[in-house]
Amino acid sequence: MRILLLLLVACDPPPMTIDEFPCPAEGTQLTYANFGAQFLDTWCTTCHAADDGNRHGAPESYRFDTLDDVHSHVDRIFVRAAASNTTMPPGPDDPPADLRDMLAVWLSCGAP
Repeated sequence: MRILLLLLVACDPPPMTIDEFPCPAEGTQLTYANFGAQFLDTWCTTCHAADDGNRHGAPESYRFDTLDDVHSHVDRIFVRAAASNTTMPPGPDDPPADLRDMLAVWLSCGAP
């Protein structure tokens, strides 16, 4: 049984990185004001906010309260939540694929 589990894990593709998802040639109209802040507030800051009393196990160093916080963790946010990467947020109520794709574009274009 252990060998089967190891084989299944070994077959799981590695997460897509931000380097594998370049910003579109035309750039993006997505900004922190019109996309990023709402996405983060809806899907991330329940656990990743500085003033949240219960971070549900999220590491203290991963805070997404400000755009500067996001810029500090762009690569990590991408590999956990953008495009085809779906390990965050945990649980059944995940962001839909189109929002994950928008997050990927926003992050790969520098999260303006």
